Amino acid sequence: MYGNIIHPILYDTQIQYTTHTTLGVLRKENNNIFVDDLKEEGEKRSIPNPCRTFLEAFELYPEIMDNIHRVGFTKPTPIQSQAWPVLLSGEDLIGIAQTGTGKTLAYLLPGFIHVDGQIVAERGGPGMLVLTPTRELALQIEAECSKYSYKGYKSMCIYGGGDRRGQVNVVKSGVDIVIATPGRLHDLQMNEIINLRSITYLVLDEADRMLDMGFEPQIMKILLDIRPDRQTVMTSATWPPGVRRLARSYLKDPMMVYVGTLDLAAVNTVKQTVLFVHEEEKKSYVFDFIRNMEPQDKVLIFVGKKIMADDLSSDMCLQGLIVQSLHGGHEQCDREEALKDFKDGRVRILVATDLASRGLDVFDITHIFNYDFPRNIEEYVHRVGRTGRAGRSGIAVTLVTRENWRMAPELIPILERAGQEVPEELVLMAERYEKHKREKEMYSPRGGGGGGGGGGRGRGGRDRGRNWEF
Repeated sequence: MYGNIIHPILYDTQIQYTTHTTLGVLRKENNNIFVDDLKEEGEKRSIPNPCRTFLEAFELYPEIMDNIHRVGFTKPTPIQSQAWPVLLSGEDLIGIAQTGTGKTLAYLLPGFIHVDGQIVAERGGPGMLVLTPTRELALQIEAECSKYSYKGYKSMCIYGGGDRRGQVNVVKSGVDIVIATPGRLHDLQMNEIINLRSITYLVLDEADRMLDMGFEPQIMKILLDIRPDRQTVMTSATWPPGVRRLARSYLKDPMMVYVGTLDLAAVNTVKQTVLFVHEEEKKSYVFDFIRNMEPQDKVLIFVGKKIMADDLSSDMCLQGLIVQSLHGGHEQCDREEALKDFKDGRVRILVATDLASRGLDVFDITHIFNYDFPRNIEEYVHRVGRTGRAGRSGIAVTLVTRENWRMAPELIPILERAGQEVPEELVLMAERYEKHKREKEMYSPRGGGGGGGGGGRGRGGRDRGRNWEF
């Protein structure tokens, strides 16, 4: 048993516009917002109009308006302007947007209102759950919850590497909003410490990263305990097959809002430069880059391995540079200190691995330096999206060696869609790789494999017939 019926949100879904042309122009000017109704059966629903001001979204909620005015925001970001009307209408939502676009508030504020509409005495546990890939991101979301504190609702973080006993005590004392990483939450779930059946508003934040980090089994087990008539939000920077499968299985007739393009594309506020080097030349390139930095610049340097993060940062220290490194081998307190130093500007150079940097929320990063090329093209997009945020421009420099040739065919369209120059050497590298791949397939034929997974159990367990490839 899951308890009582979920109470709907009171909201006027149709913000008035003079003409459909005006509405189309607004969506185009707001980073080319596109909305799609993914309902598979029956008539399509009317898509709520985007809000142009905070008042259009939250006129009925003065406490939220007071918090927005206190923080000093002037107008909603593109993802917020369309996500708020959809979520306040009670619909499930898939939001495709890069980091730094305001997506956290896009789901948090409607979540507060949703939780407030439920009867606490009948709930018997938290009403809202945000699942997120890393402890750093969980802590940042919890900080946003505190900043926009609504009607005294209590939020908490649950994450691995933290004080488990302390987290258990807070859960048992009673909380309204839980922000958690899948591993630690699944631990508390299996030990019957937390009641997930009370959750009526669920957020899967940065779903693509959670899948990249191997959290899908834990997510599936967590969702089995959450009532099927919940409202669900999924955010992702990319739309790969794994994320589509997760959405198909666990969201009910969602609306999809995406900002910019649904294709995998790096943000167009970032100038991307690709340099071709030999492995042994990398250090000289990164030191040349740092010597040419301006005093106000802030650079995030990505490396592929923990040992390289330590090695490179040590070399920089020996050169008299103020630098921090960030990777999973560090103690949690050291990671938090490195993040704080970088965020506050005491350190302007941070050397990090991909996993450690996930959830890094620093809006004034001016440069990204890809010392090692990432494992996949999705990770490249995530890295580049760390700069050029919140209306700022940024620069991304990527070192490419001969060993990275398999990524060339995927990198070219990313650069083209973002209006970047494609080096001739990258085109030749892609052609050589494609030729190599064709020859390999010719001499190593393989039979066709079985198909992929079906519709999943999730919300009703039926196979979704519609093609979600878009």
